[in-house]
Amino acid sequence: MSNRKLSSVTILITAAMMGFASSCAEPEVETDDAIATSDWTETTHGNKVEPNYAEVFQQQKVNSIEITLTSTDWSAVQQNMKSLYGFAFGSGGVQTQGFPDEEPDYVPVSVKYNGKQWYKVGFRLKGNSTLKNSWRNGIYKLPFRLNMDRFEDDFPQFKNQRFYGFKELSMSPGANDNSLIREKVGSDIFRLAGIPSSQTAFYKVYINFGDGLRYCGVYTMVEVVDDTMLKDQLGGKSGNIYKPESNFKTFVQSQFEKKNNEEAADYTDVQATISILNSGLRTTNPTQWRSELEKTFNVSHFLKWLAINSTMQNWDTYGKMAHNYYLYNQSPAGLMWIPWDNNECMMNRGGQATPISLSTVGDNWPLIRNLIDDPVYKLKYKEYVQEFVNIVFKPDAMNILFTQYHELISPYVLGPAEFEIGKYTHLTNNTAFVNELAALKQHVVNQNQAAIEYLK
Repeated sequence: MSNRKLSSVTILITAAMMGFASSCAEPEVETDDAIATSDWTETTHGNKVEPNYAEVFQQQKVNSIEITLTSTDWSAVQQNMKSLYGFAFGSGGVQTQGFPDEEPDYVPVSVKYNGKQWYKVGFRLKGNSTLKNSWRNGIYKLPFRLNMDRFEDDFPQFKNQRFYGFKELSMSPGANDNSLIREKVGSDIFRLAGIPSSQTAFYKVYINFGDGLRYCGVYTMVEVVDDTMLKDQLGGKSGNIYKPESNFKTFVQSQFEKKNNEEAADYTDVQATISILNSGLRTTNPTQWRSELEKTFNVSHFLKWLAINSTMQNWDTYGKMAHNYYLYNQSPAGLMWIPWDNNECMMNRGGQATPISLSTVGDNWPLIRNLIDDPVYKLKYKEYVQEFVNIVFKPDAMNILFTQYHELISPYVLGPAEFEIGKYTHLTNNTAFVNELAALKQHVVNQNQAAIEYLK
């Protein structure tokens, strides 16, 4: 298990809280493509090296990545999206049905980073409302995912291709976030508070849609949970990994997408958790209910996540939405809650965020309601809220984090190095980016005060 620290940013934050050889071997595959093999080294492209976090997730600089689609592949993406959503790119169309069950198709692209090329990399669009709204409005700063060996069956010369040890990477464009740093700071804050969460880093992204490179602004690269994150932070990933779309009221197998162990088709861990969670034992024999629940579900970890999530506020996850989390069965500790998609954390969004008291959470969210209605678990939740505001979510510490990241990306948002403009940005205007820093800082002050009131 990795003991890697968060970076020098963490050192700065911790200070505030406390007082205030690169191998050149050719790949073990043969190819006639001299261009491809000239770039391939085991260190950069091979699958026999550990993920290079220091290279891919740099904390003190904004890396640059170029992605090239052919005009034919961009047309294929557009046709596929129209079939899924019912309207063309930039048409302003209205989606009359819900989000499609299918994910967008992958197309092969080339990726260039630091003078090296990766070929036949899988590229697909991702997301729900962010993707839909971006597509409808013709915004080229689209959320996407890279899969380095997606097309290895068609192009075996790229079998087991990796990007410095990473197979998959997710790219978040900062939609609905005028600060462009929420995805990153949200994940950092979870890890600072002891909740495993994906590593993140800022990237300047250039995309060629078939007619030349276009600057698509600052993205946050996010480590994919079922690729490297679980092994790095929890020591392995052999247990069941799920990406659910469930409120835990009843078990519906289709709502628990398995990211591994698909052939085994064993869902007994989530089935048992949902069964006991909603069992009558909760009221007739609370002691036995808690004991049985903790055999399959890591309740303490979930309550800690819940305390952090509710205190810093994140409306776009469980309690409001039945998505944006993973579950990992780390036996014998049971199913562990893994946060995902933090781009809308630390915002209330018109009063939609759940208060720290969780008073507005209904019975349709039993993983919150049933636990918080239990006096033992409610006390533990309150202890985690207190711990979070006392140790991590302190205004001075958060100001350091926010300011450093804002200053880091500002030259690539407002210039002079690069500008986010027009159809290549989600920003409403440049002033919004500048003003959002102060809004984030004030949000921490407000939520600290709300926590104090709740804990009285």
